[in-house]
Amino acid sequence: MRIFHCDHCRQLVFFENLQCVSCKHTLAFLPDVSEIGSLEKVDDVLWKAEAPEAAGQHYRFCRNYSQQNVCNWAVRDDDANPYCFSCRLTRVIPALDRPENREAWHALEVAKRRLIYSLMALGLPVVPKNEDPPRGLAFEFLAEPEPGGPNSAKVMTGHADGIITVNIAEADDAEREKRRVSMHEPYRTLLGHFRHEIGHYYWDHLIRDSAHLSRFRELFGDERKDYGAALQAYYQSGPATNWQTHFISAYSSSHPWEDWAETWAHYLHLTDTLETASECGLVLLPNRDNTSAVRPRYSPRKAGIVKFDEMMTEWFAVTYLLNNLSRGLGQKDSYPFVLTDPVIDKLRFIHEICTAASTASFSDRQTKFGG
Repeated sequence: MRIFHCDHCRQLVFFENLQCVSCKHTLAFLPDVSEIGSLEKVDDVLWKAEAPEAAGQHYRFCRNYSQQNVCNWAVRDDDANPYCFSCRLTRVIPALDRPENREAWHALEVAKRRLIYSLMALGLPVVPKNEDPPRGLAFEFLAEPEPGGPNSAKVMTGHADGIITVNIAEADDAEREKRRVSMHEPYRTLLGHFRHEIGHYYWDHLIRDSAHLSRFRELFGDERKDYGAALQAYYQSGPATNWQTHFISAYSSSHPWEDWAETWAHYLHLTDTLETASECGLVLLPNRDNTSAVRPRYSPRKAGIVKFDEMMTEWFAVTYLLNNLSRGLGQKDSYPFVLTDPVIDKLRFIHEICTAASTASFSDRQTKFGG
């Protein structure tokens, strides 16, 4: 994630901010220029962006910004869709007559916007399913049925044919922590769910029926083995005793598809955090010799500047800092993972896949998200 500033007063602002805490200007994320922009009101509907990158463009607030207060993205005035690019990907939301559902929906959209930002930055194709039914993407946020109600079917978080379903219970911090502990997971976040499930989506479009399939099978295994039986065996018997040697997580060992999705999620986790470290100008001294300082430079917008091996050197230094900061705050390690050589080879493969999929310049890609 980049570091953003209010373009009116230069105050640091977060990706989720609606208003600058310093100058009080209204803020919105402008997807077509990938900036948080301060806005000046033009009339009851339109706002003018002050950001130089927007070149005086007029915008409307996303309908979920102006009417529901669950979004902070804007829509160009020449785009007829009332929803921003992120919100138009959501086709089912939970019933809003229950206050907890609205809170869950807001948390889900916050996490999803971070996901969409990362995909935009990496130049990966993102097309709403209503525009391209066979290959498009859609999200459905569903609540568990009421106890004793006519529908007793449980809501399972997952992906199928471009539709990512998320159980809104995952937006409840206490419930998610309960599930994390019961499933013996070191790490479970709402954003992590989105990153994992989008991995399944991109496997369908970047690996299946592609020239990369044979290499995928060399690294991750043969995905043709029975998926249902593999998951059943995993939940009954647990992971292999030596899973730490070959997999990023215990769940990765259940089936090659899950290994891909878990490793894909980790790649997004890694690249997003490294970009933030780079934007902040972080300097790390993993060795006593100050000439060995590590200065993260990775950015998906500067493809080719940092090679994969250099990126991993930066990442190991950053994770050392993350975990020591967490321990200093009396918290568990922020990064409870060990990257072995087989896992690094899988991450390298995903890096190569993402680089190959991003064939347009970033300025060209921006147009896709502006309407």
